[in-house]
Amino acid sequence: MKIGYARISTIDQNANLQRDALKAAGCEKIYVDQISGTASKRPKLDKALAKLNKGDVFTVWRLDRLGRSLPHLIEVVSDLKGKGAEFQSLSESIDTTTAGGRLVFHMMGALAEFERSLIVERTQAGLQAARKRGVRVGRPPALTRAQVKHAKKLIESGEAPTAVAKSLGVSRSTLYRAMNKTKLPEPIPVSC
Repeated sequence: MKIGYARISTIDQNANLQRDALKAAGCEKIYVDQISGTASKRPKLDKALAKLNKGDVFTVWRLDRLGRSLPHLIEVVSDLKGKGAEFQSLSESIDTTTAGGRLVFHMMGALAEFERSLIVERTQAGLQAARKRGVRVGRPPALTRAQVKHAKKLIESGEAPTAVAKSLGVSRSTLYRAMNKTKLPEPIPVSC
């Protein structure tokens, strides 16, 4: 069985062009989402993928109607392969039921993996350069020095650590971690 999937982004768009192309390609069932391509949850796509069985062909009008990115496309098609289903994109003439279609898709997968590797390398190089310039990389601290100092005073005066943490909007473990990391200067004794 051929199952089709179409996606339009806005109310102004019309799915008729995609529907017609999918019907002409022999799709018996067609699922249509009206949602942005960047959305991670697409109910009709999930429904269509759930209906696929071994030997079925999942068909789209164009690749950009299916995947948010090349790695996402590779993931979807790999999931299809795991179910024993095939993939077809009408506009790009990709058809994993043929040897040529599988070759094209594997080449796309290799390019996507290469792209991911380059992104990781550039990210690591950028982080290293930032650290050399003295830039603090990572998540900002949950509590300021002043908040930690105030929390220490409250706890030393007998306030419960859980209550202090709650008043600061953090968990007790976050409070303890902040207190251990923040080295406050010892008070200078005043001589009389």
